[in-house]
Amino acid sequence: MTDSPFRRISAHIGSLCIIWRKIMVEKREDIRNIAIIAHVDHGKTTLVDELLKQSGAFRENQAVVRRVMDSNPIERERGITILSKNTAVSYQGCKINIVDTPGHADFGGEVERILKMVNGAILLVDAFEGPMPQTRFVLQKALDLRLPVLVVINKIDKPQARPSEVVDEVLELMMDLNASDAQLDCPFLYASAKAGFAKRELSDPDEDMKPLFEEILKFIPAPTGDPDAPLQLLVSTIDYNDYVGRIGIGKVENGCIRQNQEAVVVNQHDKDLHRHVRITKLYEFDGLKRLDVESADFGSIVAVSGIEELHVGDTICTGQDPVPIPFQKISDPTISMDFMVNDSPLAGTEGKYVTSRHIRDRLYRELNTDVSLRVEDTDSADCFKVSGRGELHLSVLVETMRREGYEFAVSKAEVIYRLDDAGRKLEPMEIAYIDVPDDCTGIVIQKLTQRKGVLNGMSPLETGYTRLEFEIPSRGLIGYRGEFLTDTKGNGILNTEFDGYGAYKGELNYRRQGSLIAFEQGEAVTYGLFQAQARGALFIGPGEKVYGGMVIGESPKSEDIELNVCKTKHLTNTRTSSSDEALKLTPKKQMSLEQCIDFIDNDELLEVTPQSLRIRKKILDPVLRKRASFSRKQG
Repeated sequence: MTDSPFRRISAHIGSLCIIWRKIMVEKREDIRNIAIIAHVDHGKTTLVDELLKQSGAFRENQAVVRRVMDSNPIERERGITILSKNTAVSYQGCKINIVDTPGHADFGGEVERILKMVNGAILLVDAFEGPMPQTRFVLQKALDLRLPVLVVINKIDKPQARPSEVVDEVLELMMDLNASDAQLDCPFLYASAKAGFAKRELSDPDEDMKPLFEEILKFIPAPTGDPDAPLQLLVSTIDYNDYVGRIGIGKVENGCIRQNQEAVVVNQHDKDLHRHVRITKLYEFDGLKRLDVESADFGSIVAVSGIEELHVGDTICTGQDPVPIPFQKISDPTISMDFMVNDSPLAGTEGKYVTSRHIRDRLYRELNTDVSLRVEDTDSADCFKVSGRGELHLSVLVETMRREGYEFAVSKAEVIYRLDDAGRKLEPMEIAYIDVPDDCTGIVIQKLTQRKGVLNGMSPLETGYTRLEFEIPSRGLIGYRGEFLTDTKGNGILNTEFDGYGAYKGELNYRRQGSLIAFEQGEAVTYGLFQAQARGALFIGPGEKVYGGMVIGESPKSEDIELNVCKTKHLTNTRTSSSDEALKLTPKKQMSLEQCIDFIDNDELLEVTPQSLRIRKKILDPVLRKRASFSRKQG
C-alpha cells in the first residue's frame, strides 16, 4: 500500500520535532562532571584530597586525614579504592562533580558504570611507572564512550621520574586504542598531588592546582540536555543506608527531578520492568557532604532514596514517556568461594555472629552496594556460593565481615567455568604484565609456565628490570602472588587484565608443598613445637589452641604429615620441665588473610573469626580423610 499524503506529512512533522528537540538541547556552563581514572596507586585519591583542599571545601583550622575519600578502614590500610566515591568542589562559580574510581582490576566494574555518568575524565599516570595494565583498561572504557580525556602526569617529584617519556608512552597507548583525532589532541599537565601543585610545562614554578582547575573548565565539556523533556536519570551506582535503604546515584540526563515526584523505573535489559515509584529524598554532593535539595536540573549528579529494589542500570523516568537509557551489562564474576558455618571444635568461641542465618543475611546485604558480587544458596543450608571479580574482591568481603564480628569458614577460590556451543569447557583467561629484576626472570618464567602460562613477550626496561607478558588461566594465578613476592625478593610488580574465556588448559597442581596437621586437641607446648619445627615451617606458637585436623604448618614435602604439638616430655629427677627454657623455637610464619586464602588447598578450609585465622582440613577425622583421599586418587 502506497503512503498517503497524510502519512508523509506526519513523517515530516515527526522529523521536524526531532530536529527541534536537538536544537532545544542546552548546555549547563555552571557544571562539569568528571571521573578520575588511573592504574592502582597512581595517586587518584591523593589528587582529590588536594582539589578539595584548594577549592575551600575544608575550614582553615579543620583537621583532615590523608586520602579522605577512602572512608573504609580497609581502603585506608591497603591504600586502594574499593568503591567509587562522589564529591563536588566549586571553582570560579562552576560546580565540578568528581568521581574517584577504583584502580584495581578486581573493582573494574565500578569504572565501567561511572564513566556513563560523566562528560570527561582525568587520566592520571605515574611519572615513573608510565601506563600500566589498568591504565589501558580504564582508558579503553573512556575512549569507547567518546569521552574527552585530560592527561595528568603525576608524581613528577619522584627521584626516578621520567615525565617526558611517559607523555610519549601515553600518546602511543591512545593510538593503540584507536583514539580519535580530537581525543589525541588533549592537554597534558604535570603534577605532584602529594605536594599539591600542577603545571602546564615542566619549567613552570611549583605553585598550586590552579592550572588543573582551569583546564577542567576549558577542556571538559559542560553537560547537555533538554530542560523541557520528560525526566531521564540513569542509576550508575548504588549506596545503602540502614535508615533510608538503597540510594541510587546518577546524572539527570534530561528534564528535572523533584522531591515527592511520581516516577517510573525501567531498564533497557529488562523489557518487563515498569514500576511506579515516588522519590522521597533528593540529594546533591557538596565537598564530603550530601545536601538535601528540592529539585535538580539536567546535568546534575544526584542521589535518590525511597525506591526499593533499585539497581544499577535502571532509568528513572516520568510516566508520560518512560524511555530507558542504554547501559552496558555488568561483567559476570570469574571466581567463586564457598562461605559456610564454622563447624570446627573451636566454633562459636570467638565470633558474635555464627549461625547460617547471620551469614546469609550479611552476604545478601552486601549485594545492596556491591553489584559485581553474586550470592547463591546451595544444597546445604549452611553453605553459600559467593562469586566475584577476583581474589582481592572476595578477600575484602571476608575481612569486612570478620571485623564486624562474623565467624565462618571459606573454601579455596575456584574459577567459574563455561561451556561453548559445542559443549567444550572454557575457563577465564588473564593477561599478566610482570616487571621483575633481570636476575629473577628465570624463576618467574618457570613458575608461570608450570601454571599453564604462555610467554607472549619479553622486553628490557631501562632500570635493570625486564617486562614479561603472559597469557595464563585465572586459576593459574590463584595462590601465586605470595610466591611471586618471595621469588622476586619483594621487588616484582604483577598486574593482570581479564582477557575473556578460552579453552580449558588441563589439570593444574596448585600447591607442591604438603601441610603439617595437628593430631589431637589441646594447647601447643614448647616441647611439642620444638620437635615439630624440624618437619617444616610452623604457623602457630606456644599456648595456641589446636585441634585434630587443624593445619599448623607447611611441609617442604608434597605429602601431609600429622604431628602432636601438645606432647610434653616425660619428667624424671634429671629431666625437669624448667629445662624447656633451653629449647629455642624458630619464629612462627605469620600469615595474612590473603596468604591464608592463597595457601589453602582444595581439601582445606580457612576458619575466619574476629580474633583468629586457622587453616584446617575439610575432613577432620584422619581415617575418613585418608579414605576420601584414596577415593579421589582412584576416581
